[in-house]
Amino acid sequence: MNMHAPIGQRPEIRHDWTREEAQALYDLPFNDLLLKAHLTHRAMFDANTIQRSQLLSIKTGGCPEDCGYCSQSAHHKTGLKASKLVEVERVLAEARKARDAGSTRYCMGAAWRSPKERDMEAIVAMVEGVKELGMETCMTLGMLTSQDAARLKDAGLDYYNHNIDTSERHYENVIKTRTFADRLETLAHVREAGIKVCCGGIVGMGEEKMDRVDMLVTLATLPEHPQSVPVNLLIPVEGTPLENEGKIDPIDFVRTIALARIMMPASDVRLSAGRTAMSAEMQALCFFAGANSVFAGETLLTKDNPGEDEDTALFRRLGLKNLQPGCERRNAEPV
Repeated sequence: MNMHAPIGQRPEIRHDWTREEAQALYDLPFNDLLLKAHLTHRAMFDANTIQRSQLLSIKTGGCPEDCGYCSQSAHHKTGLKASKLVEVERVLAEARKARDAGSTRYCMGAAWRSPKERDMEAIVAMVEGVKELGMETCMTLGMLTSQDAARLKDAGLDYYNHNIDTSERHYENVIKTRTFADRLETLAHVREAGIKVCCGGIVGMGEEKMDRVDMLVTLATLPEHPQSVPVNLLIPVEGTPLENEGKIDPIDFVRTIALARIMMPASDVRLSAGRTAMSAEMQALCFFAGANSVFAGETLLTKDNPGEDEDTALFRRLGLKNLQPGCERRNAEPV
């Protein structure tokens, strides 16, 4: 395995990664791993450009799933009250604000096991309205049938988010109301409909190192790599089964970002939930290791997130710039 590809050499897009190969990369001396990840990143992307997305909860709480990390599960006593689906016009008003603040993708999330037919008309109107604002659209609505996916594709949906969360081995320790196979089935419906896949996971849920590696091997051996790979740091929520988790060595978190970049070279790797618990230095290492997208705005669904001013100041310190609407995010030629 060539650990030190020269700058400019396009990395191979592979779907045959083994756990042994991935583990060997993860376990490299930290400087070697970061160098390999950064060279991979620089060959594919402008290394100093960050794509900003914004996420809005369009239906909060009352979810019948029992995800052990989630404040919105009806199984957990977190004090969060369930709400109805947000009106379309309010969603579009929030999307305009996000666009004007520099976000190029607008993500809408509903706390459902799966969308009901009665809600699809409003969902379609949201997708169409955000598209008209010139933004990329993303939805996360739980499990989808092939018919649901086709309808969202017809509405113009760009991305569908459905995380696998962790490894198949560790999955049943976190969620029992649906299976790992259920997750993969929804991803297959999304791919077959021609919608881009946004799929990653959460670290800090009491998993072992091998679970982080296995999660990324699962994603990197799909028929197509997810076009967007969010990596979340658990935000422990009081009243959930994982309220006492969330502890992970920051170096191990950066290793996870680097491994995602190496194994899925053409994917956006998004630094997602948990950034309020990360130092500026930890985030900077993540960007060097290949993270090229963040969630902007002061909240992520129900949890705190760094505000626009904080991100702007950090990006200025690091010499990073926002991806502009309509700009190609990948390099046309190696640099």
